[in-house]
Amino acid sequence: MSGTVLHFGDFRLDPVDRRLFRAGIAVELNARYLDALILLLEADGALVAKDRFMDVVWRGIPVTDEALTQAIRTLRRTLDDSATAPRYIQTVPKHGYRFVAPIETVTALVDQEVGGTAPMVEYSRLQFVRDAMSGAIGAIIAGTMIGLIYGFVGAAQPHSVAGGGGAVSLLLVMMVVSLVSAGVGGAGIAAGIAATRFIRPRHCSWTVAGGSLGGLITGAFANVIGSDAFRLLFGHSVRIAGATEGVILGAAIGLALCTASHWPRLVWGLSAMLGAGAGLCIALVDGRMMAGSLQSLVVAFPSSQFGFDEFGGALGETGLGPIGRTVTAAFEGAIFSVATLWGLLRPTSSLIRASQASDGA
Repeated sequence: MSGTVLHFGDFRLDPVDRRLFRAGIAVELNARYLDALILLLEADGALVAKDRFMDVVWRGIPVTDEALTQAIRTLRRTLDDSATAPRYIQTVPKHGYRFVAPIETVTALVDQEVGGTAPMVEYSRLQFVRDAMSGAIGAIIAGTMIGLIYGFVGAAQPHSVAGGGGAVSLLLVMMVVSLVSAGVGGAGIAAGIAATRFIRPRHCSWTVAGGSLGGLITGAFANVIGSDAFRLLFGHSVRIAGATEGVILGAAIGLALCTASHWPRLVWGLSAMLGAGAGLCIALVDGRMMAGSLQSLVVAFPSSQFGFDEFGGALGETGLGPIGRTVTAAFEGAIFSVATLWGLLRPTSSLIRASQASDGA
């Protein structure tokens, strides 16, 4: 069977099954407020008068205008919208409201195994790749920021390469190393989350598990390849981020994605907190984030032009000690989580869009 599903922004609404999703995660909404949202969407940009809301939503039950105002206020809060700069619901003073965002109508399959009510938007391999790339893009942005910061830290060391050209080279090296490692990690975590879209039903637990699994596989692979490469090429064993770090960060990003549906206004702050918490957990289990991996390289290659002497000295440590690793791990976790989540929630990500392949078939 098939039914109509409405997409707008990063939301998906099934009017028949009466369920609202954001980024594939269910959003809880009062029945009357859901009726009001459906009415606005079905109007497709046309003005919905106040009397129309009273007739359809409250079905003739006498209520004050404040009830409608509260309903619209709740919808805006749920959609992370604003009355002063509306992206979705626009107020027409003294008349009513209209929905101003573009609405995409698609056909979704209906799952017969759960009573014929659960919408199952088809998910293609192409969309899977796009979602993994979206997560990688966000992670690359995080890696670039982190690499630039650590590049400046390294260039400020007393034993750093002299001259502007050497400092620029050090910045570029740090940026490239960081963005590549972050991009691979972000792609793996996003791929793990995206893979859960092939599994039904879609629940937060699947999202968290998918992020953890993606981080586990990517981290383990990167650790084996990286450690072996350094040992074979330079005769040194270097500790770099691996499976443990990937599992913890993947779970944090999956959980952050869940918060996008339940607390849209708090999502970025919660994402930063979850990422920082993941970084702290990694430090507690003696794991390595980017700074910790760089410190391992410094120890293995003492003649290198990089170091954390100035940073460690500010914390009363020599180089990057336990306190420094904890602080930098929390910082990196927060940046990585927020940026990767941003990538996953980009409008181009098909985690928040329906499959187009079936429409063109």
